[in-house]
Amino acid sequence: MTAIPKVLTIAGSDSGGGAGIQADLKTLTSLNVYGSSVLTSLTSQNTLGVDAIHNVPTDFVQKQLDAVLSDIGTDAIKTGMLASGAIVQAVVDTLKKYNHDKLVVDPVMISTSGSKLLAEDAVQTCIDSLLPITLVLTPNVPEAEVLLGMSSGAIKTLDDMRTAAKKLADLGPRNVLVKGGHLPVERNGEKYVVDVLYEKKTGEYHEIENPYCDTKDTHGTGCTLSAAIAAGLAQGNDVVMAVKKATIYIQDAINASHASIGKGAGPVNHLHNIHLRPYACKSYVQALKESLPDGVWDEFIDHPFVRGMADGTLSRESFIFYIKQDYLYLQHYARSAALAAYKSPDIDMAARNAKIVLHIQHEMQMHLKYCESWGISKEDILATPESVYNVAYTRYVLDKGATGDQLDLQVAMAPCLLGYGEIGVKLYNDPNTKREGNPYWTWIKNYAEDDFQDAVRNGKALLEELAVHHVSTSPSRFKETCEIFEQATRLEIKFWEMGLHRK
Repeated sequence: MTAIPKVLTIAGSDSGGGAGIQADLKTLTSLNVYGSSVLTSLTSQNTLGVDAIHNVPTDFVQKQLDAVLSDIGTDAIKTGMLASGAIVQAVVDTLKKYNHDKLVVDPVMISTSGSKLLAEDAVQTCIDSLLPITLVLTPNVPEAEVLLGMSSGAIKTLDDMRTAAKKLADLGPRNVLVKGGHLPVERNGEKYVVDVLYEKKTGEYHEIENPYCDTKDTHGTGCTLSAAIAAGLAQGNDVVMAVKKATIYIQDAINASHASIGKGAGPVNHLHNIHLRPYACKSYVQALKESLPDGVWDEFIDHPFVRGMADGTLSRESFIFYIKQDYLYLQHYARSAALAAYKSPDIDMAARNAKIVLHIQHEMQMHLKYCESWGISKEDILATPESVYNVAYTRYVLDKGATGDQLDLQVAMAPCLLGYGEIGVKLYNDPNTKREGNPYWTWIKNYAEDDFQDAVRNGKALLEELAVHHVSTSPSRFKETCEIFEQATRLEIKFWEMGLHRK
């Protein structure tokens, strides 16, 4: 099993859920990265601002760091709100102890709502101790000005951002990303955000441009971007690629921000890239069966017709009526499999469906031999009019194949294959099933034997393969196939009713 990438976030808690640890963990999860966390402070916070901060004792921050790094470990680390100089130093000392070099530092100083988050002593400790061990520093323009001791508003242009990035790199970070959200660039009547990434080793600048989104709902942007960069590094990307991917992620998160949350600066949408799977941690076949209304599947596999075969009490007339109709049904089932071959996207899939046709042919030959033991000839069967229930079922399956795609067709065919396979094994293994003197025991054994069970396994595998491409990320498509499966299952029940009542 492939190990999931891991990122440790060291930051404060946002009780409003849009920034801090909460934003980091949402971001990491949405990017398929395992997130661990060390809390440095607790904030009483919402979209309007921060009204109280409670710093976690430094020794407890240290304990959290040791607990995570000594056991779980991490592939990358990001820091956010570190609150005090003592906490900054504790983080630096611990990271040096564990020798981690993929450190992303978001120098959180002021929240999006304008609240001050970093004590004065922490700024200098950050410059002296944290920046020299930093792989990527991610200040916005106001934070860059504070770190460089510049007056507010000193950085005004793209050239100023480039100069600031280089000066910040001189403080120790190997890469500096100065974020341009505070200084949108206007060109041809359109506004753009330009983030400047400076690589100290090569002296190269990378300017990453995205359309400017004019919204107040940007709470948590800095936390989210730095967490996304750390996720990219943990996944094996180099710094430039990790930053580029992260800027795309945050751009989309801003575009999908939650304007309806809170009265102030709403949070970005950390989960914009997550598509809910219609079924998770289970097979598609299992999900189809579980989608049925309560009792429907049991009504099919435990129908009175089935119980009558199990104990040998089913009337001979009912079984003969059923078995003639079943042969006629199999002719159309073979046509359905042939249609599935026609609808296959490639030769391999077509060949698999062609084998199903041949397997049905083999089953029909066995069917005829079994009918002969009941005194029923092939001519008798072919002279039998199709029951309206048989017509309804088989034409429904063929119609799904004609009007839908290959998955629609395979799902319509599935209850027959899955149900008979389940019934055969269930009755064969049930000690209460009558064996000696039961005229239906041979029928039961046929569906429990390896030949038919292999067909069931192959059919399931085909369904799972098709589901990956057609329904695994589409709830609406999954619902459509569930409706087909339910209708086909109900038609199977009607098929038993047809045999039982000979109509």
